Amino acid sequence: MKKTNSYLSVNEFITHHFRHFNASELKRASEAYVSHLQREGKMFLAMAGAMSTAELGLSLADMIRNDKIHAISCTGANLEEDIFNLIAQKDYVPVPNYRSLSAEDEQRLFERKLNRVTDVCIPEVAAMRRLEECVLQLWKQAEAEGKRYFPYEYMYALIRGDVLRESCQIDPRDSWLVAASEKDIPIFVAGWEDSTLGNVFAASYLQGKIRRLDIVKTGMEALLSLVAWYKERSARHEIGFFQIGGGIAGDFSICVVPLIQQDLNEDCRLWSYYCQISDSTTSYGSYSGAVPNEKITWGKLSPDTPSFIIESDATIVAPLIFAYVLGADGE
Repeated sequence: MKKTNSYLSVNEFITHHFRHFNASELKRASEAYVSHLQREGKMFLAMAGAMSTAELGLSLADMIRNDKIHAISCTGANLEEDIFNLIAQKDYVPVPNYRSLSAEDEQRLFERKLNRVTDVCIPEVAAMRRLEECVLQLWKQAEAEGKRYFPYEYMYALIRGDVLRESCQIDPRDSWLVAASEKDIPIFVAGWEDSTLGNVFAASYLQGKIRRLDIVKTGMEALLSLVAWYKERSARHEIGFFQIGGGIAGDFSICVVPLIQQDLNEDCRLWSYYCQISDSTTSYGSYSGAVPNEKITWGKLSPDTPSFIIESDATIVAPLIFAYVLGADGE
């Protein structure tokens, strides 16, 4: 029996089978991503949702290490949950029947200190409280030295130090944050307060464990840093925008272009590529459900910008696009 399509490479499989609807959009977005990089363009990733707990690092880490992604905007949850997964993955509890859980079932998970994210529970003690102790020491050190850092810089310090080195429960090569640390790419986090460690920071201040709030740089400072990064990089390269989900991770970062052009009155390139993976269907008044053309009216994209929106599950779509982009190097 002849072996055919089932044994094709990911690139060949997508090219052969993904011909219509969201599948076609995925193929065209992947091809345009490759073309963007071939023109020496840079790619900016905006990541919302629970992608770290979904273990997107399995594919995203290779994208970072192979210079396919050059800066990231993400939620505070995604920043910390990649480290949770790195140090406590063996203690995670899968919940494959999550759709049929009763309120009483959820209460029992809570009493076991298991925090559910769709089909898996993050163990509070093994992950959250353990990381809390490590980061608190870094906060205290920064306070004693009179220094200030962005949230991601504290995570980089943990990764580069000895604290977590012997605590990994997965291969560090499967951690996107470890890869980002190795490449030393910037991670812009707005609204960091909306995270477990953000809550812990507030509690630590209220309890007197730390006395200075300014040891963690703010979201406004992250925006100013992003402006400087974009002006410097876009002067030499086209910059693409690859967005997973909606919300603050994508909204604040994509606005850097109209901020520079319309508020600073300085010239810069528009985003030169745009792709969003979203399970939010097109709707009125929804940022996550807004079609790319709407961004033209806000001065973010041009009518000529290659733009794509894939209405599907990012845990399926993103690894396929990443595999296609990585596979293009071998063609």
